[in-house]
This record gives sequence, structure tokens and C-alpha cells, in this order.
Amino acid sequence: MMRGSNQLVGAINFVTFLVSIPILGGGIWLSSRANNTDCLRFLQWPLIIIGVAIMVISLAGFAGACYRQTWLLWLYLFSMFWIIAALLGFIIFAFAVTDKGRGRPAADQSATFLEYHLGDYSGWLKDWVSDPVYWRKISSCLRDAKACRYMGNSESPSMFYRRELSPIQSGCCKPPTACGDAYVNETVWNPVQGNLVVDVDCNRWSNDQQMLCYSCNSCKAGVLAEVRKSWRKVSVINIVVLIILIIVYVVGCAAFRNSRRMDNNEAFGENHMTKSRPSRFQFYI
Repeated sequence: MMRGSNQLVGAINFVTFLVSIPILGGGIWLSSRANNTDCLRFLQWPLIIIGVAIMVISLAGFAGACYRQTWLLWLYLFSMFWIIAALLGFIIFAFAVTDKGRGRPAADQSATFLEYHLGDYSGWLKDWVSDPVYWRKISSCLRDAKACRYMGNSESPSMFYRRELSPIQSGCCKPPTACGDAYVNETVWNPVQGNLVVDVDCNRWSNDQQMLCYSCNSCKAGVLAEVRKSWRKVSVINIVVLIILIIVYVVGCAAFRNSRRMDNNEAFGENHMTKSRPSRFQFYI
């Protein structure tokens, strides 16, 4: 019985170790996107830290079950409680900061792609991205990553307007369609004399391929839209992992408690309280 309980605790820790892999993978995926797509390089670290922590703690719990080191099992249960709380907090935070902001249909009704507006976003993440110092780093990263490398084709305007563009391509690689600029190719647009400037981004657009609309508010909104999309995908995985971790944690607590009872030679469900009885011995003089 005691050996079976230890095996159960060890199996639970092994499952926990496996659960850490999707979390760590999600953090690495966000890291790859930070280097090549949205350039927000700090968002992946909470996930990576949580994933590594779960991996290390599960190994400690596994060792505690195999070598009957009670203090390692206590460390596993205590640490896992706070890791679950941290993962829950991260999920809530991710949904809170990406709650607002969605693409709008383009001003040109013939376009099938969406356009993004900074005013549709709010909160901490928008303020962070909009900060001039930090935005210089993001826009430099976008240039270095050649965010518009898949654009610049000389296709007809009708073909271009039927294209599906990513948020960054829509916000950073072309001017807003409301500006009414004349299409030359996907990253070259000429202003039309007499058009009213309806958006501050119209004056920020440049045909210089190193400039384009990287200083535009629409580009900032495109980055926020990419982050929102990425975080929502990762959060779905994290919710599934969180549910599994809670179930595993509850089963682990029950198994550890049962193992402690067996270590104390106490039958499962036995009450520590016993009814006092008078002594059967009588002394005679």
C-alpha cells in the first residue's frame, strides 16, 4: 500500500512535468514572435519563468516520492500552490490588457483587409507601446526584422485590396486608406493633391522603404493587435494547463496525505480520538 501511494505521487509529479512543456513552449513561441513579428520582448518571460519553475518543482516532487524525502514533497505542494496562483494571475492579466481593440473595415469599401486605430486600445499595454522611448526600440526592431518584406509587389490595385494583411502589414507597411493616396505598389503610395488630410498618419507616411509608416499610430495599433492575437492563443492553452494543474494538485495532496497516514501506521479513515475506558484491573487488599 505504501509503495503504491509513493508510485502515485511520483506519477503525479511526472504528469506535472509534462504539463510544464506546453507553458514553456508558449513562452518560447512568444519569444520567437518578439524577435520576428511584434518586437515586444518582455511579454514572454512570465510564461518562461512559470514553465521552468513547474519543471524544476515537479522534478523535486518526483525525487521526493522516489527517495521518500518528505521535505521535498512539502516543497512541491507549497511551491505548486503559488505557481498555480501565478499562472491564474497571468491569465487574468493577459485577458485584461488585451480586452479592447479590434480591426475595423478599411475606409475604402473595396478593401477586404482590416485597419487598426490606436484610439481603439486603452490601458497599460497601449501606454507602454506608445511611449516614445520604447516605440523607437519597437520600430527599429520592426525594420531590422523586415516586417514589410512580403509586401512591395507590383500587382494591380484591385488585387491588392483583396489581399489579407496581417495587423502589422496593414498598420506599418501602407498609409491608411482614408488618406486617399494613389497606389503605385504595395509599399509606394503617392499623395493626391486636393485630398483633405483626415488622419495624422497621412503626413507620417513615407515612400522611403526604411520609413514607410513605422512612426504612424496605425503601426502601433497593428503591433497591439498582433500582441492581442498571440496572447489570446497562448491564454487558451494556459487555461487548459491550469485546469490540469489544479486537478493534479488536488490528487497530489490527497495522495501525499494518504502516504503520511501509512507512514504513521494509521489505517485510512481511522480517527485519532479513542474513547477512554476504565481499567479492568482491580486491586484487592
